[in-house]
Amino acid sequence: MKTADGSNLANRLRTSWLARVVLFVLMLYVFLAAIQLFGISVKIAGEETAKSLFSGLNNPFAGLAVGILATALVQSSSVTTSLVVGMVGTGQMELVQAVPIVMGANIGTSVTCILVSLGHIAQGMAFRRALAGATVHDIFNLLTVLIFFPLEIATGYLRKTAVWLVAELPLQGVGGEFHSPVKTAVEWLAKLIASFFHAMCGLQGPCLAVVLCLVAVVMVVAALIAITKNMKILMADRIEQWLNRVLGRSGLLGLAIGAVVTAAVQSSSITTSLLIPMFGAGVLKLEAGFPIMVGANIGTTITALLAATVTGPAGLTIAVVHLLFNLSGTLIFFPLRPMRRIPIFLAEKLAEAAVRNRIWVLVYIVGVFFVLPILGIVIWK
Repeated sequence: MKTADGSNLANRLRTSWLARVVLFVLMLYVFLAAIQLFGISVKIAGEETAKSLFSGLNNPFAGLAVGILATALVQSSSVTTSLVVGMVGTGQMELVQAVPIVMGANIGTSVTCILVSLGHIAQGMAFRRALAGATVHDIFNLLTVLIFFPLEIATGYLRKTAVWLVAELPLQGVGGEFHSPVKTAVEWLAKLIASFFHAMCGLQGPCLAVVLCLVAVVMVVAALIAITKNMKILMADRIEQWLNRVLGRSGLLGLAIGAVVTAAVQSSSITTSLLIPMFGAGVLKLEAGFPIMVGANIGTTITALLAATVTGPAGLTIAVVHLLFNLSGTLIFFPLRPMRRIPIFLAEKLAEAAVRNRIWVLVYIVGVFFVLPILGIVIWK
């Protein structure tokens, strides 16, 4: 009788665990679709504005500001760099003007993670962990820009190196377009929702953008609640400890995971946003997850680099500039643990301040992604 009871209990536990795995996968899909839907809503509202920002940029400070603002508006560094590649390729923009925009795009793309972390805003310590995880990526990009932006102005290091590499290496005869099955599956649901509100409800323009944004927020919050609860149960203490120990011991492994996953899903926002629920739940420590975010920076350039090899020398050069910029930042902050601690420390301090007073989140988002870029455009344009 004990054996039968034990067998029944094991079956129930196994079924319960399987059901939680299925729910986790389903909620993960909804979460990713919500991120994609949010991107669609922002593109509807901001892509034309982003295009108009690129005209008449003759100062590197304005270019940097425009790169931040344009990417924050369209929520995709790939969209920003693609627009820039098109303008450089058709002679509407000089290469020297395009380089600061690519730098700014790295900063602007990080706002997605911060918005995702707001799903934990009422949860105290979970919000602190999630916001620290969300802002560490952005702070890393900001610090990289602080180092290489003045260096580029003074020496043209990125531009000259990229021009030399494109001229010397046999890159232009390879490449093509890669379609990620993950991204395709996620886009299907996001576009289905967008089509429903556009075709069935007759919404368009700013109204459509607002409705899609609200729907995306609801989906993100609901998915985050389910993901966080399930993750805590599925990730038993031993697995949690093992994950943090392995990633903490081998930063290169985290770097490789971030680069490969981002290249596969064709979006650094998806990769980094996936980590936020893990940070919030306390499943993944910031020190262990940071290398994955750095790797995502590199991975986001791989797809663009492959695609740019068939767009001509100008497009290829911009893609190489983007790759060099991210590799250079990685070499500065990643190899030595004391340097790696700098963006982590700053992100933790920002999160502590935000937990004490939520207004700091708004100040940071508006200040970094909108006020500073607009001031840069007004002052230097």
